[in-house]
Amino acid sequence: MSEVGLHKTEVDTPFLWVDLDILEQNITQLATFFDEAGVNWRPHIKGVKVPVIAHMLLRAGAIGLTCAKLGEAEVMAAAGVRDMLIANQIVGAHKYARLANLSRTVDVKIAVDSTATLADLNAAALAKGVQISVVIEVDTGMNRAGVEPGAPVLALARAIASYPGLRLRGLMTWEGHTLGIDDPQAKQAAISQAIGLLRENASLCRREGYEIEIVSCGGSGTFVYTAHESGVTEIEAGGAIFNDRTYTSWHVPTRQALFVHTVVTSRPTPDRIIVDAGFKTMPAWINMPIPIGIPNVERVSPNAEHGVITLTEADDAIAVGDRFDFIPGYGDATVFLHDRLYAIRNDVVEAVWPILARGKLR
Repeated sequence: MSEVGLHKTEVDTPFLWVDLDILEQNITQLATFFDEAGVNWRPHIKGVKVPVIAHMLLRAGAIGLTCAKLGEAEVMAAAGVRDMLIANQIVGAHKYARLANLSRTVDVKIAVDSTATLADLNAAALAKGVQISVVIEVDTGMNRAGVEPGAPVLALARAIASYPGLRLRGLMTWEGHTLGIDDPQAKQAAISQAIGLLRENASLCRREGYEIEIVSCGGSGTFVYTAHESGVTEIEAGGAIFNDRTYTSWHVPTRQALFVHTVVTSRPTPDRIIVDAGFKTMPAWINMPIPIGIPNVERVSPNAEHGVITLTEADDAIAVGDRFDFIPGYGDATVFLHDRLYAIRNDVVEAVWPILARGKLR
């Protein structure tokens, strides 16, 4: 039976859903912000994973998508997306061949941060008669992946240019080390320092004659600042279209649009509520999910299949069979657990979207 047209309280629980009105408002808000800032928008799809939403973003003005994995990019390409950045390193013979095949039909770029993979990438490209586009990932302070700024960036650019099967398209960074800075002025200063390094390295490469068309950065927790940094060509913020408890803690200026709908399965004590959504449905290892409309919540402790809500005061008003929503603690760690996303407007199911890019770890 089709669930389209059902009230959300008629759909079996637990399920993940998005408020279409809020989602559409968030997308419009972000697209307008980037347009007014004069910077391109390449939203990251790693926490979204739904091709229908990807096309909503493109229609709103996004120039393409950012993906975390090659498998995500293949799903989006199959759904008709033609411009993608894989903001990650690609390693292994199987992936080189897949990337070369994908490069035949779409404009896909990958991050590199060393010379270790260049020869194999070049060989795969030549074998398929294509050029593989790359951007250099620069470590501007996060201390994860990325080549050190300065001479190492230029040396990597020279190495890339020596391979006929590779094409250097630009530079990227992720200034994620600034996310936890609460003071706006301190955060602005830290972001400006990081993006300043990226900008300087883009200029360094250009002075050596390399065409740098892409200077990419900016996540959902930093885009308010990075969009106004000179020299940046595109912003990768994507999770802000959903928002959640984690993004809200980073002062993301969109509304929360993503929810998990649950039912109460047990009331063993007046200060404890059990729902049918545990950490297989809405994990809490980054931030605790928030039950909506439940007063006096001390904590939410998901087990595998049980969501345990502990109250600070006894409450007998909530009964077995009652339903309510949670705001996910972190949407990026929630969406990939589900097969479907329910698109709901005014509490009525308007569409059920398969989360086609879930499980694409390769």
